[in-house]
Amino acid sequence: MRANQSFEIGTGLFVLLGFAALLFLTTQLPNSALKLSYNQPGYSVTAQFDNIGDLKSGSPVSMGGVRIGEVSNIALNPQDYRAQVTMRIDPKFNNIPDDSDASIATQGLLGGKYVAIGPGGSDTYLKNGSQIQFTQSAIVLENLVNKLFANFASKGSDNGSGNSSGGGGSGSGGGGSGGGSSGAASGSSGASGAAGTRSGQAAAPARGKRGGTGRAEGNRAGGATAPGPGGQ
Repeated sequence: MRANQSFEIGTGLFVLLGFAALLFLTTQLPNSALKLSYNQPGYSVTAQFDNIGDLKSGSPVSMGGVRIGEVSNIALNPQDYRAQVTMRIDPKFNNIPDDSDASIATQGLLGGKYVAIGPGGSDTYLKNGSQIQFTQSAIVLENLVNKLFANFASKGSDNGSGNSSGGGGSGSGGGGSGGGSSGAASGSSGASGAAGTRSGQAAAPARGKRGGTGRAEGNRAGGATAPGPGGQ
């Protein structure tokens, strides 16, 4: 009996320790909203962005790929309605130029967001309460996909309208060719008619001349034979 109780107690403790370890690891994730907060040394700087994407408190802050701090707070500025990000920078990184820029980048293709700081060239450095003036908002993947599909759709519509215009032009050209052919046929018919008319006009005087010659010859023959009966 006691052996069974000890085994059950040991099993229960093992399960509780497993859940506690899992909860602790969950709170240590960069994008976890359950991250345990405790006071850490460092100084705070702020930056404002138009769009922060899915950036969360606890996301890393890096410079040149090296983590130099983390995001400690995210709020909305009620004056200009921009996202104000507060970052805690480790005290050993106290020589960051105050004209540095901050941008929201993505860890890998589908990873979480983080703040990347690009060094400036000023001789004065960021300190507690400083604000980074030069910022670049997050790139939203959905907006890029929508723009890509919109560009494809506009190109397809432009190609379709161009093909329709080309077909209309070909049809008009065919109509013009048909009209030219009809005009050429009409001209040929008219030329044939004119030639026939001129042939008829030339033939008529010839026939008239032949008729007149025959009548003159008949008259002469009649005149030559008429005195015969009178002499008798």
